[in-house]
Amino acid sequence: MHPALRNLEVIDIIISHTDHGTLPALASTCRIFEDPALDVLWRDLSSVETLTRCMPGDLFTVEQGRMVLQKPPDDKMWDTLCKYTSRVRSIRQTSNSMSIEALGSILLSCPLAPTSLFPNLRELAWHANGTRGAADFLRMAFVPTLLVLDVAVSSDSTSLAFLLVLSSLGTLCPRLRSLYMHYEHLTGHSYCKIIPFVIKPFSTLHHLRTLQVWDIGDQGIQHIMQLRALQSLSLDLDSWPIGENRLYLQLPGFHDLDCLSLYVNTLEDASKFFVSLEVVRSRDIKVFFSPRSPPSASAMLSQFLSILQERCDNDKLECLFLFGYSKAALTELGVFTPLHAFRNLTQLDIHFSISMSDEQLCQLVRAWPRLQVLEISSWIAIDVATVLPTFHGLIGLLQLCPALTSLALVIDTTKLDGIDLRSPSGGRFNTLNRLTLGNSPIDCPVNVALILSGLFPHLEQVNIDCWNRIQMYAMPQRIAAMKQWASVNSILRGFSVVRERRIEA
Repeated sequence: MHPALRNLEVIDIIISHTDHGTLPALASTCRIFEDPALDVLWRDLSSVETLTRCMPGDLFTVEQGRMVLQKPPDDKMWDTLCKYTSRVRSIRQTSNSMSIEALGSILLSCPLAPTSLFPNLRELAWHANGTRGAADFLRMAFVPTLLVLDVAVSSDSTSLAFLLVLSSLGTLCPRLRSLYMHYEHLTGHSYCKIIPFVIKPFSTLHHLRTLQVWDIGDQGIQHIMQLRALQSLSLDLDSWPIGENRLYLQLPGFHDLDCLSLYVNTLEDASKFFVSLEVVRSRDIKVFFSPRSPPSASAMLSQFLSILQERCDNDKLECLFLFGYSKAALTELGVFTPLHAFRNLTQLDIHFSISMSDEQLCQLVRAWPRLQVLEISSWIAIDVATVLPTFHGLIGLLQLCPALTSLALVIDTTKLDGIDLRSPSGGRFNTLNRLTLGNSPIDCPVNVALILSGLFPHLEQVNIDCWNRIQMYAMPQRIAAMKQWASVNSILRGFSVVRERRIEA
């Protein structure tokens, strides 16, 4: 035997360059390769069907579209199965399969302790049916080593046995860190049936850091608030009409989150939710509005932002993201005044059409000197009454927020009075590397490129992906404007080549 084959690093390198389909052949080559090759081959399962394929061919027969067990598994089969399952680190079942019921029937006769079949399982994604067979399988897959669970619950196939296993999650998987729960085809009756089982484990998952779940009612949210290790929470309050009958009881709130993501139908729903909380201490807050909702009035937005200021820890909030229905109507600038209380903002992404002058733009951002990402809008409905900031406003913004790395803002690039094309601001802003100017009016690509190159020496191009969005397709001048912005990018690339040659010289 060559000495190199006694080096595990060499063997790992060989296996890393071996196609997944040839790993079984490599494992059967010699004992040196067997264990490392099988470890890689069985580490991640894309379906539980892989388990049934390694069983004796005469163990099952197919009758009327179902796999039927023909004889009880013997000890040799269990030894072989455990040889493979002990190596599994992740399982992902994304569709229904005959193998699920077949495995369930086999596992009922398993002589091993429930935690012995998958002793090293770390991640499980289950988007298949919730039948009795699925429950029998999950009972073996819910092990103490499980850290990540992604599960879908459907009213079409969810059995009581499946729900009972799900409700035992806190006991079976005490070290669980990430839980993603999805719903499919829930009806009013099935919702009331499922919720008690879903919320039961929440108060016992003491190591849970990430949770994504649909609207589980006030009682469920109260359980979530008891999870002291929780860092990231995503609540889909638009997933179920419970919001129409919700009492919105006064709740303690969330005291130490990194990120709170909220999916709602309207801004009014978001306002009601935040009002029901005594306090929200989160570094990052994201609110997504349903695309089915009508455009939100300025008064409703103003009310929501005022409530946000009142309920949130003004010093802790660093990132705020508001995104939803594309609003053609202009939003009054004064609506955003409550946001000035969040003086530690580093990222603001609001996506609203705002009519404002250069002075008003500077007034808007003056309270946020630490901003690194500012996304106001990449599209705005422009008419004769619309006021847009110019390059003067852009330069003022950059001086007030010197740490900016990304900016999305619609400005009027046709008004160049008082702008020196050679030195637009008397200085350069080296940190900004991503710029989106959306449907900003443009008439001279060369001048625009000269100004942008003078302001942002590290900017390679203007982001024009926004022109592929739905709002842009309705613009009659879309093709012509895209050509002009493409010209700007072509000129910027030319400037970049010249600078590189100058450095080399």
